[in-house]
Amino acid sequence: VPTPAALPVPGLCCSTNTESPPLQCVLTGRWMNDLGSNMTIGVVNGEGNFAGSYHTAVTATTNEIRKSPLQGSQHHTNQKSQPTFGFTVSWSFSDSITVFTGQCFVDEEGNEVLKTMWLLRSHEDNIKNDWKATR
Repeated sequence: VPTPAALPVPGLCCSTNTESPPLQCVLTGRWMNDLGSNMTIGVVNGEGNFAGSYHTAVTATTNEIRKSPLQGSQHHTNQKSQPTFGFTVSWSFSDSITVFTGQCFVDEEGNEVLKTMWLLRSHEDNIKNDWKATR
């Protein structure tokens, strides 16, 4: 199970995108957060859908960390705006899933920044433990 520390800090997903031109908010590219986790988002299609991968830097499990697939959607918007988006990561090395929702911003220096919030759901064997399964 990735720990909250392994995932982006609430409100901050990733630092700058290294592949898209400045002064645009384009999700496609490679993103990295302050903890060293990184994700790659493929091309956003005409309907706003995208796929990619997430590689977390930290986990609470003893399992080997592996790159995990993600699927998402961006709100339809024009090229000059700062789009909202959401995506789901199905962790390849644990029985948990994380959903992220956020917005892409261009900061005062022209850097693209993703601000997000997330929920992580871990597997529980018994409904009585449901209360502790979502962080």
